[in-house]
Amino acid sequence: MSSLPDFLYKKADDNTSDGSYRRPVIGISANCKDGTSCIADPYYRSVVMAGGAPVLLPVTTNIHALASVVDRLDGLILSGGGDIDAGYLDEDPIPELGDTDVYRDEYDFLLLRLAFNRQLPVFGICRGHQVINVAFGGTLYQDICTQYPGDLLKHSQEEARDVATHTVILTDIPSKLRQALHRPEERMIPVNSFHHQAVRKVAPEFIATAVSPDGLNEAMEHPEYPIFSVQWHPEPMAVADNEAMLDLFRYHTGQANLFAKARNLHRRMLTVDSHTDTPMIFNSFNLGSREGGKVNLPLMEEGFLDAVFMVAYLPQGARDDASFQKAYEYVMDRLSQVTAQAALYPGRMGIACTPDDASQLKQEGKRSVFLGVENGYAIGRDIHKLKRLKEVGVSYITLCHNGDNDLCDSAAGDGEWGGLSPFGRKVVAEMNRLGLMIDVSHAADSTFYDVLKHSRKPVIASHSSSRALCNHRRNLDDGQIRALALQGGAVQVCLYKRFINEDAGKASLSDAVRHICHIVDIAGMDAVGIGSDFDGDGELTGCRAANELMQITVRLIAEGFNEEDIAKIWGGNLMRVMRSVQQPLVS
Repeated sequence: MSSLPDFLYKKADDNTSDGSYRRPVIGISANCKDGTSCIADPYYRSVVMAGGAPVLLPVTTNIHALASVVDRLDGLILSGGGDIDAGYLDEDPIPELGDTDVYRDEYDFLLLRLAFNRQLPVFGICRGHQVINVAFGGTLYQDICTQYPGDLLKHSQEEARDVATHTVILTDIPSKLRQALHRPEERMIPVNSFHHQAVRKVAPEFIATAVSPDGLNEAMEHPEYPIFSVQWHPEPMAVADNEAMLDLFRYHTGQANLFAKARNLHRRMLTVDSHTDTPMIFNSFNLGSREGGKVNLPLMEEGFLDAVFMVAYLPQGARDDASFQKAYEYVMDRLSQVTAQAALYPGRMGIACTPDDASQLKQEGKRSVFLGVENGYAIGRDIHKLKRLKEVGVSYITLCHNGDNDLCDSAAGDGEWGGLSPFGRKVVAEMNRLGLMIDVSHAADSTFYDVLKHSRKPVIASHSSSRALCNHRRNLDDGQIRALALQGGAVQVCLYKRFINEDAGKASLSDAVRHICHIVDIAGMDAVGIGSDFDGDGELTGCRAANELMQITVRLIAEGFNEEDIAKIWGGNLMRVMRSVQQPLVS
């Protein structure tokens, strides 16, 4: 190698090895021409200028090869190119449809799906804009010249691509596009476009962020997921020193950098979701498959989620001996189903009973499942059943569900006991003795304060949110949150729509982050965690399954939380409570 100029070796050798130089890796989808995967220089030059490290993604439909590449990316750019085949639009092709490449179509749609499953930031350009729209349920004009009902500008330009040939009008709503362009007041942006297919109907949940003067859609984005796209070509203008167009690449690179930081945090810290109802669907479910359910091993692995509490949920039923026995047997069956699932995948998961178990499983590259019971109705009036539940691995019991039981009053009950029943007070003492965490989600306010009065150990609310932000009886008010925190407990913010936003149809990931921030503000960093309630109707726009929980971390980084703070929120606080509860009582 000595024949090469020394300055080249020096340039390589002087590159720091501590990782401080690392740029976010941005994959760029390729065109396929004459059997060659290729892309125009301005795409990768724009990424370099914006602070990213571009990688050209060869056109292949081998899913394992694509997935292996996407696993190593921090962001994705879907580039421009030829027409999308009419078959993907559920339409017959019109004569004006240009040449299509169904292989490129398949490649792009697979690539986008893989990126979305991993929650990568995505930036679509021209054809990429259209691919995103189709993939998420929108429609296209196959040819605007023959299908668009209004008078058109010339959208297929003859000028050089780095010359602005028309303008687009930014919509008035706050948007990623406005944020990226750093133009909060401007409405008209000069651009250059080259296309005859275009977005007809914007995909559900997406919002239009720019239109051309003739009314044709020019940009869109998802309000919660890190996805935005434009119809024009910003890359030639960006490399020609157009700062506005380069800012689009800077924004995307910044989002990719946030994602990379979040993923690295997940690799280092233990992440725990404190409440899922997945055992309810085990009769037709396999944890090793991503088919059905919002929590399974593929989703946890994609989202770098280490551990979940899977609870045996019981609706409140009749309170007689036969019903009590039936309820107990059902719970034991659900719990055994969870352990049976773990036995199917010993190389990928294990049952955890302690924080140390979960940490060890993470070191082994495995996922953890903690066991819980939702509704103390499971023990009926037999306190000895608590020991049996502890012996099979149960870590917490939610004292009630939607209805009073023999332990306590529920938030949805009639106030039968005025809080804990006499039997419920004995249950609290016995759970303290056994090292079972007491969960006050679903409990009436009176029960909540009785539990804090009688428990000698910290208490959790495994899936409750802030009543101050969403006035629902299932949430905790600020006084309760502070009281729980003072006793060393934790409130696990629930991703159930009606507990997050009083207008459930608008409930979003942004709302959940506000709940987390509010609890931190009023009770401190040690008081909050996350309990998704997935598979029990928990889901929000922007966070619908275990793989999407990564977006909470991205948002927390953007909010200014440091690694120590985020580790507390993502399980540190809950594991601290668990360690405390599992310590023997001192007389």
